[in-house]
Amino acid sequence: MPIPARLMHVALLAASLLMSGAVHAQDALSTIEKTKKIRIAIPVDYPPYGFVGPDLKPRGLDIDMANYVAAKLGASTVELVSVNSANRVPYLLSKKVDVIISTLGKTAEREKVVDFTHAYSPFYQAVFAAKSTKVAGWDDLAGKTVSVTRGAMAETELEKVMPKGTTVKRFDDHVGTVSAFMSGQVQVIATSVTEGAQMMEKNPQVEYKLLLKDSPNFMGVNKGEVALKNKLDQIILDGKKNGDLEKLAQKWLNRSTGDLPL
Repeated sequence: MPIPARLMHVALLAASLLMSGAVHAQDALSTIEKTKKIRIAIPVDYPPYGFVGPDLKPRGLDIDMANYVAAKLGASTVELVSVNSANRVPYLLSKKVDVIISTLGKTAEREKVVDFTHAYSPFYQAVFAAKSTKVAGWDDLAGKTVSVTRGAMAETELEKVMPKGTTVKRFDDHVGTVSAFMSGQVQVIATSVTEGAQMMEKNPQVEYKLLLKDSPNFMGVNKGEVALKNKLDQIILDGKKNGDLEKLAQKWLNRSTGDLPL
């Protein structure tokens, strides 16, 4: 039965509007440039990348990087959205944020749902324990309890190497992960080298044991946001060339950006 011309016109118009809306929704860069507003996911529980300062405002390398990116994009309104390792990707996928700048490492699993920019800062994952705790190889984790942050790169890498008999206690944020280790609830912790250095400074009995992964930080955008990704890539490349990223690494990590991957 043929469809009446008027109904066909309405249907085509509705489809056109839906397609137009979909395209607009996907074009985050155009929205940012038009509204002069950007929403960026940042950490507040992971110094020196992100933490709350004495003035109760977020500070750290990722916060500086977020403001740097916002300025380069011409955004006059910057909404910094506090996230943790477990919810940062869901926040992006549900369009609560436009970009993730929150110690995000690149994994094959994440690449299925997130597009990554070039790397913007160095980051390392490792295992730490007391000097009196023997962890000379991965087999030594058997029979021990390890704390790790749920959804963090350290959790993914730990699962690849830990032997049978390892007990893992997962926490929703890094504060809980570190507290469990420092208070003696667990014998071993899997976390970043930077965070490990802070623990060793507080307690000289804590030492670095094994390297989990050399894992630089990347920014994350939603799949299909090609224009935004390309723009962020250019900002990062320019920042590397003019030394801006090196200054941030030295300021917050006391180390060079090194040879960050593209």
